[in-house]
Amino acid sequence: MSEGDQVQELKEKGNECVRKKIYEESILHYSLAIKLDPNNYSLYSNRSLAFLKIQHFYFAMQDAKETIRLKPDWAKGYFRKAEVEFCTFRFSEALLSYQQALQLQPNDPVILEAILKTSKEKRKDMKADDQIPWLGAGVGIIMGVIIVIADQILTYTPTLVHPVLMALLTIAVAMVGYGIARCFRYYVKCQRGALLEPPVDLFPEDEEETESSETNEQAKQERTHRTYTKAQARHRYKKGRMNSSDLCRPDIKCLDVKQLLPSGCCKHKLYKKKDMRFRY
Repeated sequence: MSEGDQVQELKEKGNECVRKKIYEESILHYSLAIKLDPNNYSLYSNRSLAFLKIQHFYFAMQDAKETIRLKPDWAKGYFRKAEVEFCTFRFSEALLSYQQALQLQPNDPVILEAILKTSKEKRKDMKADDQIPWLGAGVGIIMGVIIVIADQILTYTPTLVHPVLMALLTIAVAMVGYGIARCFRYYVKCQRGALLEPPVDLFPEDEEETESSETNEQAKQERTHRTYTKAQARHRYKKGRMNSSDLCRPDIKCLDVKQLLPSGCCKHKLYKKKDMRFRY
């Protein structure tokens, strides 16, 4: 079976898994096909859809962008990108991507319907940004009124006697409710923005081990090619740490080695003499 036939077979298996809603297995088939044919833009498009179905938005966006890079004049690449942006609540960016797809494939009913749906969701989201803080303020007003009434009914000596104090308390509680609602919308926006962030690396120790092994190898090489000064060589020799092979190394320089090895050091033998020293 040729490589092209293998790619087509894996693609068909992936498509079949998508139809059966077995998205994890379809991603496996598409990934194997991409290894055989990394320039096949349709494989990236299909895998982007599979990632989107299991809510792996980062990988779905990466495959959509790769589809656009490989085939910039193909409408489906922009459509895949817009779908990911729509599911991550980036409605303005999704509208731009849908419009790019519509330019390449005009009057497509699926793209037109997606644009209408995205526009509607964008208006709802903007409306929520305006209404939810005031809803929080309304809840705060109700809570403030309840506190004032409870103070008047349930206590023998009410704390809030003057009407101005009652109004100030109600306004304060309403402002607190408004602020809480604002913070809630900000939190929701932050959570939505994190949907397209790359996943956390769960195995950073592998990189650290690789770096530490490289550092150990470098240190070992440095120890292997270590050079000694004359004073260090004499000190190591006196303590018996320097053998005859060290004396043969060219990076250890000494004067008048003949006093140490009268017949050369090729046989790695040292002969004791009465005044065996390094002379400077």
